[in-house]
Amino acid sequence: MSAAQPYAPTPARSLRAGVRHATLAAALLLLVTACGDKSDTPAPADPAAQQTTTPTPTTPIASPVISAQVAAMSVDQLRTAARAAQAEQRMYAPAGNNAMEYYLALRDKQPNDAAIASALTDLMPYALIATETSIGRDDFVEAQRLYALIEKTDKTAPALPRLKQMISDGQSTLALRQQQQTEDAEAEKIRLAKLEEDRKKQQEEEQRRAAQQTAQQQQQQQQQQADAARQAEAARQAEAQRQAEAARQAEAARQAEAARQAEANRVATARPTASDLRAISAPDPKYPVEALRAGQSGEVLVEFTVGTDGSVTSARVVRGNPPRVFDREAVAAVKRWRFQPIAAPVTTRRTIGFRPSN
Repeated sequence: MSAAQPYAPTPARSLRAGVRHATLAAALLLLVTACGDKSDTPAPADPAAQQTTTPTPTTPIASPVISAQVAAMSVDQLRTAARAAQAEQRMYAPAGNNAMEYYLALRDKQPNDAAIASALTDLMPYALIATETSIGRDDFVEAQRLYALIEKTDKTAPALPRLKQMISDGQSTLALRQQQQTEDAEAEKIRLAKLEEDRKKQQEEEQRRAAQQTAQQQQQQQQQQADAARQAEAARQAEAQRQAEAARQAEAARQAEAARQAEANRVATARPTASDLRAISAPDPKYPVEALRAGQSGEVLVEFTVGTDGSVTSARVVRGNPPRVFDREAVAAVKRWRFQPIAAPVTTRRTIGFRPSN
């Protein structure tokens, strides 16, 4: 189903599209089921694992399948949002802004619409594959959200029991892995404590040996003291040289900073500012047709740079109120502005207002 076409197909076109959708959905469902059958085969029982208590998996998330914001949208808004989501490949994510939620909300409002049912049939395989992918990377919050979307789309979907079991098994496996990591960390803690104990014993032994050598060391103390005095004098002289060098470098840095500041002051004095801009031509922006019809007003804060020839070289929206309604026309208008030539480029900001005429 193309996102660019409206939901008013001819009967013949609807029949052909329905056949294509059903064929594609059936093929993808068979592929997902075949992949899932392999994962359903139970692994041989591990005696060691049987002796370990399996942690209880977390319960599924209780948040609503369709966000309140989506549920509150009108039928036309939902159709537009669903088409945009499909065109942008937001089939099932992110939560609250995806094609499946929009179509499910549409189905709640128009349960007998065949086009909506066909669109949901097309989206089911994407959600199934994404659920298995989320389970594979231990993202069970996302897996449960996708499972809820699939379940709301079709409570009798053959893959639901298998997906539910995969989520439960995956959570149990993750919990066991985390438990094993905790046990490994505790074992490592015990090992390190043993190493520390051995180190202390070795240190005590070394201290005992050192005490036995005290007599021999006393004979060498005079020589060591003399050596220490020479080393201290050498260190003092080296420190004096280091401080002198540091003082020279500090003075050089101070002079360089003074020169830099002087140059910056000179450039700042010569550089033109926004107050120096003199407009030659500043045409008003076009009023967006949709906003004009709705009688909508607003304003846009635009930041732009004026080149030396007086033309606007770049422009961007800093803030739009309301967002994105008048942004494009405001930027387009600013880029057409012309000013008197200036010595250097100047960047400034202007607020452009949009008020519908009475």
